[in-house]
Amino acid sequence: MTDRLNAYAPPKVWTWNKDNGGQFASINRPIAGATHEKELPVGRHPLQLYSLATPNGVKVTVMLEELLALGHSGAEYDAWLIRINDGDQFGSGFVEVNPNSKIPALLDRSGTQPMRVFESGAILLHLAEKFGAFLPEDAAGRAECLSWLFWQMGSAPYLGGGFGHFYAYAPSKMEYPIDRFAMEVKRQLDVLDRRLGLSPYLAGDQYSIADIAVWPWYGALAEGLLYNAGEFLQVDSYANVQRWAKQIAARPAVQRGRMVNRTWGEPASQLWERHEAADFDSKTQDKIVAAP
Repeated sequence: MTDRLNAYAPPKVWTWNKDNGGQFASINRPIAGATHEKELPVGRHPLQLYSLATPNGVKVTVMLEELLALGHSGAEYDAWLIRINDGDQFGSGFVEVNPNSKIPALLDRSGTQPMRVFESGAILLHLAEKFGAFLPEDAAGRAECLSWLFWQMGSAPYLGGGFGHFYAYAPSKMEYPIDRFAMEVKRQLDVLDRRLGLSPYLAGDQYSIADIAVWPWYGALAEGLLYNAGEFLQVDSYANVQRWAKQIAARPAVQRGRMVNRTWGEPASQLWERHEAADFDSKTQDKIVAAP
């Protein structure tokens, strides 16, 4: 009740207080653009990914690993680590690929001219169309798939920037925003649960970029891993979401994809950079630490 009693009156003109940003104060600011000069590395593969294994980053590495598992050799990629807590996303090279300074960012060098693609949903759609995979060919299936893809893009800010921020990261716990966003996240889980009670996957019978987009957020939530909020949100009560989340998590390409650009958790689950398939066997952090 305390925060409800402490009314805040907004000033006529908002001004930025850089010391009032909690643990992300050093990387949040109200303007765009680069803060320093730094070129991005470029590897030998057609696709250059600059990312971190947040849910949005995992979408793309899962997609690339799924494409490679289908035999699409043109989906070979170099995944470079962008440490957002260090401000790597504000380097001049990264801003050239994504002017919004958010991961993931993709540079597609397979054509005559390099092509930048930013926003995780746009990257998934680009790759699906490029390789003709994980996107239904019939009009109705495609519409259903894209509807769920864009549902995720519009819904996840409530889960991440809303619920996640106030529940896990805000400098102090405030009842009103936690209640407000918890209500919305539970509504979203109910939306998913009802849909997945009608079909095995979001777009129907076939696994698609809709599932690849939604799973890193809501699958991790269903696993109780995201924000350690499983008990708080009673995620076990969403039986269809639980079934779907476990089914996707069991896919070998998903297991590989969630490791790429990961810098936390068990060392064996961390592959800071990925430049070839053999890196999963030889360059995870447990192997690097144990090397003489």
